[in-house]
Amino acid sequence: MKKQLHVWLRSGRERLGLSLQEAAARLGIDKTLLSRIEHGRRLPTEEQARALANLYDFPVEEVLTLRLAEKVVQLVGYDERALEVLTVAESRIEYLVRAKEEAPSFLPKGLARLLDEITALQRQWQAKRPLDTFVLQKMREYFKIAYTHDSNRIEGNTLTLQETELVVSQGLTIAGKSLREHLEAVNHAEAVDMLYAVVAERLPLDKRLVLQLHAIILKSIAPEHAGCYRKVPVRITGSSHRPPQPYLLDKLMEDYFKWYRETAVHMHPVLQAAEMHERLVSIHPFVDGNGRTARLVMNFILLQHGYPIVILKGDDTSRLAYYRALEAVQKDNEPEHFYRLVAEATKRSLEEHLSMV
Repeated sequence: MKKQLHVWLRSGRERLGLSLQEAAARLGIDKTLLSRIEHGRRLPTEEQARALANLYDFPVEEVLTLRLAEKVVQLVGYDERALEVLTVAESRIEYLVRAKEEAPSFLPKGLARLLDEITALQRQWQAKRPLDTFVLQKMREYFKIAYTHDSNRIEGNTLTLQETELVVSQGLTIAGKSLREHLEAVNHAEAVDMLYAVVAERLPLDKRLVLQLHAIILKSIAPEHAGCYRKVPVRITGSSHRPPQPYLLDKLMEDYFKWYRETAVHMHPVLQAAEMHERLVSIHPFVDGNGRTARLVMNFILLQHGYPIVILKGDDTSRLAYYRALEAVQKDNEPEHFYRLVAEATKRSLEEHLSMV
């Protein structure tokens, strides 16, 4: 690709043997304007750039790319921070490109079939309602403990399922386990209770709700970071994905909630829940607790649409598959593996709930 647009455009005119006046007449612009464009003192508009490309038989996309590059150069100029600014902007641009995307217009047959099976199971689950109050409460308690155990296990918590139940339900202290692990169990269980409450109240998914969930997750663990966006750069252990700089978070999170509102009507709930989960983890707005909060957001969306709590397993094999599926989206913009992982967990949850009633 040519490095300077104005030089390339001038060479194109000269190659055709056209004078400035002749070329300007064909383009329908003033000769003086064309001269300024050819001397790099004026950028053509997008419409003019397309016309110039067509006149000189240049690839249109290449001309438009060079035009946009020239705009960036004009903006940052010779500022000593130019390279830093471009590095920072890169993560923002990458996210914005993906943030404009919705669900793929064409789903692989296997995934589409899986979503159809999930929809049929969800209808069966809804047909069982209303459940006996005692039965419903018992089921919620059972799945709350299981969900808390696996969600914390993904993040490295070593409490077993039985130990999690003893800590959450009976307030016992487990010998050999850290205070943080105890608090993670209690906090997550409280956050699940909050999920059911806000869904029952039909509250919207917005910044306030996400910050409230996060505040519960880090309560008494890192109170100075609980319920607020991070103010420092972070890296994700074991991942090549680099979360955006902290001063980009407010705008990225605005985009995040805007995307949710715009896709809420026509996107399959399971895919939207998976997307909102992955996007929150990729933005990584918090110092700690991003994964747990993202899985709570995922379940908020599913509960809103009449699905039961969905548990992503935390055993070593499942955990590795989870992180690899996230990495595939973050590195290669390939969401299918993560869609399928969440969809399979949703199907498993529906089948387990139906078997219990």
